Amino acid sequence: KKRFDIKVMEQEFSILSDKGDEYVERVVRYVNERATETRKVLQESTNLGIAILVALNIADELFEERGKRDMLSNQVESRTAKLIDYINMKEHML
Repeated sequence: KKRFDIKVMEQEFSILSDKGDEYVERVVRYVNERATETRKVLQESTNLGIAILVALNIADELFEERGKRDMLSNQVESRTAKLIDYINMKEHML
């Protein structure tokens, strides 16, 4: 793992990651952009409040994407099962 010195919401952190520089920079930039967006809406909120709202919003995005992935996976499984049934039916007809 590599050590990264990052700055999130004006707070400096030192983290360890096995991801590349570009990936870590992208994640930090995303979190900071979300914090900036949230701060524009909630100008009177504390950094902790902003951080909690950002975490909740990102968790919501994650759960939505997982739901979409699960739905697509189920569709693929269903279509695969139908194709297998179709192939088995054709084999019995031969």
